[in-house]
Amino acid sequence: MGNLFMSKQILVTGANGQLGSELGELSRYFTNYDFTFITRHDLDLSDALAINVWFENKTFDVIINCAAYTAVDKAEIEADLAFAINATAVQTLAQLAKLHGISMLHISTDYVFAGDSCKPYQETDATCPQGVYGQSKLEGELAMRAINPDRSVIIRTSWVYSRFGNNFVKTMVRLGKERKELSVIYDQIGTPTSAKDLAMLLLIIIDSPQLQSQSGTEIYHYSNEGVCSWYDFALAIFKSSPIRCKVKPIETKDYPTPAKRPHYSLLNKAKIKNTFDLTIPYWRDSLLQCLKYIKHSKGKSL
Repeated sequence: MGNLFMSKQILVTGANGQLGSELGELSRYFTNYDFTFITRHDLDLSDALAINVWFENKTFDVIINCAAYTAVDKAEIEADLAFAINATAVQTLAQLAKLHGISMLHISTDYVFAGDSCKPYQETDATCPQGVYGQSKLEGELAMRAINPDRSVIIRTSWVYSRFGNNFVKTMVRLGKERKELSVIYDQIGTPTSAKDLAMLLLIIIDSPQLQSQSGTEIYHYSNEGVCSWYDFALAIFKSSPIRCKVKPIETKDYPTPAKRPHYSLLNKAKIKNTFDLTIPYWRDSLLQCLKYIKHSKGKSL
C-alpha cells in the first residue's frame, strides 16, 4: 500500500533541448512526479557503456527520451554520431527499460517517411527515410520495437518549435527584425508542433490507464492540428507580431541543402486521439501562445 503514495520517478534526457526545457517548465505543476533532468554534460548518450554505468544503482518508473541528434544537414557528414545518439542510445535505453520494467516514451520524426504521399501518414505506412537523420531515427525506432519494453511508446512528430532552443519561429523572429525581405519555401507541407503541447501530452500519457494496461511498445503520430507550408508558417509568425518583413515564396530547388527534406509530412493523428481521448490544439493558436512567451521572456520584445 505504501507504494501508492510514492512519487513516480521520471528521467528526462535532453533536458536543455526544446522539449526537455518545456518539460522542465511544466514539471513544477506535476507534484506527483519526481523528475531527474539530464543533459549531454551529465551523460554522453553516444557512449552505450557510459549509459549502462550511469544507470547502476538508479531506479526510474519512466524514461522520457527527448535527446536526439537533430542537425539534419550536418548528419550527412556526421553519420556515426547521428546513429550513436539516435539509434544505439535508444537501443540501450530500451534494453534498460525492458530489464527493469520501466516505461519508455521516445520521440521520433516525420523524416522516417519519404515525404511523397498525398494523404496524412498513418503509423502503419511504409517508412523510407531520405537522409542520414531520418535513417538514424528509424533505426532507433526499429531497435526499440524489437526490444519491445512494456508500457512504452514511440511518438513521431513534426516541425517542432518552442520559446527555448533553436527553431524556425525564433529564427524568423530574429531575421525578420534584421531584414526587409525573406525567401521561404512554399512546396514543403506539414504541421508545426508546439513543444509545450507535446510536453503536456507526454505527462498526460504517463499516468493514463491506457498506457498502464499496454503490453509492449506502440507507435503514435502527434502534431498540432491543421496544415501549412513553411511559407505559410513564416507569414503567420509575422502577422502575429509587430515585425514587418516581406515573405517571398520559393521552391525547394531554389534553396538547396545537403539533406533532402520531405515535401509532404502530414501525420494522421486518429490513433493517438482515439486512444487517449485527446483534443489537440490548432497550430495557429499554439503559435500565438509561443510568441507571447517569447515577447515577455527576459524582458525581450518582438
